[in-house]
Amino acid sequence: MSTEQGQRTIRCLVAKVGLDGHDRGAHVIARAFRDAGFEVIYSGLHKSPDDIVQAAVQEDVDVLGISILSGAHDTLVPKILEGLREYDAFEDTLVIVGGIVPEDDRAALYEAGVAEIFGPGSSMDETIEFVRENAPER
Repeated sequence: MSTEQGQRTIRCLVAKVGLDGHDRGAHVIARAFRDAGFEVIYSGLHKSPDDIVQAAVQEDVDVLGISILSGAHDTLVPKILEGLREYDAFEDTLVIVGGIVPEDDRAALYEAGVAEIFGPGSSMDETIEFVRENAPER
């Protein structure tokens, strides 16, 4: 797909992993991504890492945005990254995380393969620009 400007449409999966039941932020970013011209799929609440991997692979997304507020980011996000690698989808998928991730936990997520972490107060424009600049070329 492409936009009127001749650029391709970026496909994004906004995913809620685990028992985290707070999805307002996920809805806000999904709407901002749509308004920016991205194609957005929303996973719904309470998805397992495998559910998210399956959706990302089946939908052939360029970007996987993981929204997590539960504090289980150090366990759940690496499982998603491992799953993407098992399906040879990691190299073709920009993985970003939004939510509450303490500074002390960020290095491990970056080392595991997360491209960027957007915490509370992150600018929508900054997030959109990051995705535009870093989404894999297809």
